[in-house]
Amino acid sequence: MSTLSEQIAEVIEKEPVALFMKGTPQMVMCGNSQRALSALHAVGAPITTVDILPDPRIRQELAEISGWPTIPQVFVKGELIGGADITEELLASGDLQRKVDEALGSDRAPDIKVVALELAPA
Repeated sequence: MSTLSEQIAEVIEKEPVALFMKGTPQMVMCGNSQRALSALHAVGAPITTVDILPDPRIRQELAEISGWPTIPQVFVKGELIGGADITEELLASGDLQRKVDEALGSDRAPDIKVVALELAPA
């Protein structure tokens, strides 16, 4: 089993759009996570989500990798976009649409995938 840090890095590197959030798309546990999810939906992005709530180590490792302390965190093609405020600002300006189109092309399915990280016993 890979380490938690390796699993997080793999999601960031391999998934076209990764959203580290509180909860899941079916049961969002935070308003900011919902705002980021909605902005990504609005541009038709395929979204891979990771719920950071099952274990505090997920949030800690994510912050160490990204250098960003807050949740949610949005990554497009491995690049940290930011949290809910920045993602909404990019949506409003049209930059989010451009960034996602440039990174993924305009011919894409807005699929949603949920990834659960494997946690070793604490």
